[in-house]
Amino acid sequence: MREICHIQAGQCGNQIGAKFWEVISDEHGIDATGTYRGDSDLQLERINVFYTEALGGKYVPRAVLVDLEPGSMDTVRSGAYGQLFRPDNFVFGQSGAGNNWAKGHYAEGAELMDSVFDVIRKEVEDCDCLQGFQMTHSLGGGTGAGMGTLMIAKIREEYPDRMISTYSIVPSPKVSDTVVEPYNTTLSVHQLMENTDQTYCIDNEALYDICFRTLKLNTPTYGDLNHLVSAVMCGVTTCFRFPGQLNTDLRKLSVNMVPFPRLHFFITGFAPLTARGDQQYRALSVPQLVQQMFDSKNMMAACDPRNGRYLTAASIFRGRMSMKEVDEQMLNVQTKNSSHFVEWIPNNTKTAVCDIPPKGLKMSATFIGNTTAIQEMFKRVSVQFTAMFKRKAFLHWYTGEGMDELEFSEAESDMHDLVAEYQMYQEATVDAPGGVNEE
Repeated sequence: MREICHIQAGQCGNQIGAKFWEVISDEHGIDATGTYRGDSDLQLERINVFYTEALGGKYVPRAVLVDLEPGSMDTVRSGAYGQLFRPDNFVFGQSGAGNNWAKGHYAEGAELMDSVFDVIRKEVEDCDCLQGFQMTHSLGGGTGAGMGTLMIAKIREEYPDRMISTYSIVPSPKVSDTVVEPYNTTLSVHQLMENTDQTYCIDNEALYDICFRTLKLNTPTYGDLNHLVSAVMCGVTTCFRFPGQLNTDLRKLSVNMVPFPRLHFFITGFAPLTARGDQQYRALSVPQLVQQMFDSKNMMAACDPRNGRYLTAASIFRGRMSMKEVDEQMLNVQTKNSSHFVEWIPNNTKTAVCDIPPKGLKMSATFIGNTTAIQEMFKRVSVQFTAMFKRKAFLHWYTGEGMDELEFSEAESDMHDLVAEYQMYQEATVDAPGGVNEE
């Protein structure tokens, strides 16, 4: 019974979260009312990781839904799986955070915090052995970013020995929703660096590119993007949800993935991704999955892994396949691209295989990479941040909610440090006695 408590915050977090629950309910054979309709014992073997069993054999997601305005909650509630969630677990304010991180973190968000924690505590107390929390949110807005990071900080305070993992939607250069995104993101990353154990960085631009290039969709909707996110979340959580050998819980995954405590920002990839019409022309084979999931065009964050080096990587294969072939292919990738893997962490790629493929596919693979190339993403946000901050643009909205300019400068320099840290390990080499040596 290694339970995970799921939290979704803000509009973006609630929409991704709702999609995630739809997809995993489908995988575990649970219908929209929470009744089990599946056909295999494996579906129920570790169902308790994400679901609580209620009276009458109904399975209820261990999910807390939070927003500062009722809108996105109503959408979830009226959606196909709206009846699945516990009505008490919807916690919302009325005023909204208006894309303002300070409102979510200090004003409106802080006021709602007590009611949120009542629900979280209730969920945690019902667990036999909680392994940790996962949160879906975006970093560019007010609620997901400001209030999301406040919740994480509070959880860290109250449950210091539990793992916290976040699926964070990072603003992308081409798709900007609001002008203050660089502020909100920088302030959030500053918090995530200290308080989370693993953060999966996903950005809309990369998702759009995948929809355009690979899936050949001319006008991708948010529905299509959320579908990609849910595919990744499903893949990452496979090892927690089905019997397996490797990375079977959040802590094991962290130990294998995070070489230095601050460098816990991952990029993800998923295979097979094929356009609707192309499916019949492709054989699904292990070599193809491996090739596609290491392909930079498939990464769900706008950074190119070829510009950096992998500190660690994990891949999760699903479906019936030969373990031997999987191991050979993975070894093959590492030998061919050895310059892209740091040589001072031997065997830095871990592989897990689960027999149960996702709905509608014979086999699939999910990739999690901890690469130094992710600094591109932070650099990009940092440049935009500095451009506005040195002229104090939009700053009065934040200081008006009681924030101090110092907090901004602190977050800015913290982000610079993070980039420098990634750069340092990218250039590090294996050299005699001193171990890792700077070139």
